Amino acid sequence: MKGSISQFIEHHYRHFNAAALMDAAKGYVSHINEGGKMLVSLAGAMSTAELGISFAEMIRQDKVAIVSCTGANLEEDIMNLVAHSHYKRVPNYRDLSPKEEWELLENHYNRVTDTCIPEEEAFRRIQQHIYKIWKDADDKNERYFPHEYMYKMLLSGALEQYYEIDAKDSWMLAAAQKNIPIVVPGWEDSTMGNIFASYIIKKELKASTMKSGIEYMVELSDWYKKNSSGKGIGFFQIGGGIAGDFPICVVPMMYQDLEWHDVPFWSYFCQISDSTTSYGSYSGAVPNEKITWGKLDIHTPKYIVESDATIVAPLIFAWVLGL
Repeated sequence: MKGSISQFIEHHYRHFNAAALMDAAKGYVSHINEGGKMLVSLAGAMSTAELGISFAEMIRQDKVAIVSCTGANLEEDIMNLVAHSHYKRVPNYRDLSPKEEWELLENHYNRVTDTCIPEEEAFRRIQQHIYKIWKDADDKNERYFPHEYMYKMLLSGALEQYYEIDAKDSWMLAAAQKNIPIVVPGWEDSTMGNIFASYIIKKELKASTMKSGIEYMVELSDWYKKNSSGKGIGFFQIGGGIAGDFPICVVPMMYQDLEWHDVPFWSYFCQISDSTTSYGSYSGAVPNEKITWGKLDIHTPKYIVESDATIVAPLIFAWVLGL
């Protein structure tokens, strides 16, 4: 029995992007019900948009098997968990002058569209705890992936003293508790990545203490091989960029470069994006283009919802969860 949100979607969402949303949501459910697994990729600033409110429950209910996300999404969910009350909303962000932007900087606020992340309470609060975990591994000559260090920090309980939202709304905490795999391509392009680099420059940590993007690709290929039997693995892409481009390439890498010809294609594909294809944007390309790159099969169910992911993703998740 579908809940009130799903009933509303089914009754009203009949045409254009609304119909595409409906089709993609039904396809997601069919894929899972038939024994398939789903990779979800997060681009943009979806964690700061508090996607965790719906995404964490998707993880808890095993509707997500693996996540690919930017370094920003990895850390910003935790920042929201520990510093939510210190965030500053700027509804009139389009009207800000350069002087007003500078004043935000001087007050240690970093703006993401209409939301300002507080440097001291968010960045520095996490930094003091994650550094200890990095340093401990460094001293022992141990190496882990960026998300594994985050998992260690969350599961240690060190941050619980700071929690400012309901912990069930943190998707990273849900992922850590489930220990689901995460792929974080280009992690260096994040606040914690920059901070880690600063410790290397200061010769306090070794670069090798952090596993690399290449190692993420190797790990992903191993995971894909072990999990792609039967119905296979679907690809649900929120936004564009490296969070989606990196993991989807694992299939042609195995098929074309390793010449493993028994590797199945991704068995479901949906992208939520408003990128414009005509500018040469891969992020806005229609799914059929991915056939030519050896990522999707002719018969792979393909959906694209050209709309705002902050609106679309929670609605699709609500349908999948039966809300």
